[in-house]
Amino acid sequence: MLAARAGAEGPDPLPYAENLLARWAEPQRRYHSTAHLRAVLDHVDTLAAHADDVQAVRLAAWFHDAVYRPDRSENEERSAALAERALTEAGVPDAVVAEVARLVRLTVTHAPAEGDRNGEVLCDADLAVLAGGPQEYAAYAARVREEYGFVPDDAFREGRAAVLRQLLDLPRLFRTPYGAAEWEERARHNLATELELLTSSAPG
Repeated sequence: MLAARAGAEGPDPLPYAENLLARWAEPQRRYHSTAHLRAVLDHVDTLAAHADDVQAVRLAAWFHDAVYRPDRSENEERSAALAERALTEAGVPDAVVAEVARLVRLTVTHAPAEGDRNGEVLCDADLAVLAGGPQEYAAYAARVREEYGFVPDDAFREGRAAVLRQLLDLPRLFRTPYGAAEWEERARHNLATELELLTSSAPG
């Protein structure tokens, strides 16, 4: 936040960070937790050279699932609205606030436009979990299932399979050169393996 303010005066960033960390630690979260936030920020650091404004991307990472209820569909919009309110109050320039909110909203589709370098970094960082090793990916999939524990097995299998097919149908999961080279192949293998396991475990 201090870097985004570029020396301009504003309130202490610490209470904003504490509020966000409290949100990321809410009890309904199993995957969208502080561990996910930390991982996305680490991946943003890995991809930082590709971004046009890495400070805006980092702020967007902090806010991208700051509002999260697994039974609701407007989480990204609410998170973007929170970013707009909080960052404006914190003295971040309007242009940066607008970019952060745009990036948060982009995580609905993970489909940045060609040449949207900030969007490519945030979306790749958010999806990098798909490229984990077998144990890491299995743990990720289990946490997603826990987060949707209120959904019956049959309905979860159907919904999750649709998400996996949608991802596999994308021409590219990762848009940055690093993501394409380091994560694409392994992520597709993981997604295909999970889809096969889901469909083979379906009754009948």
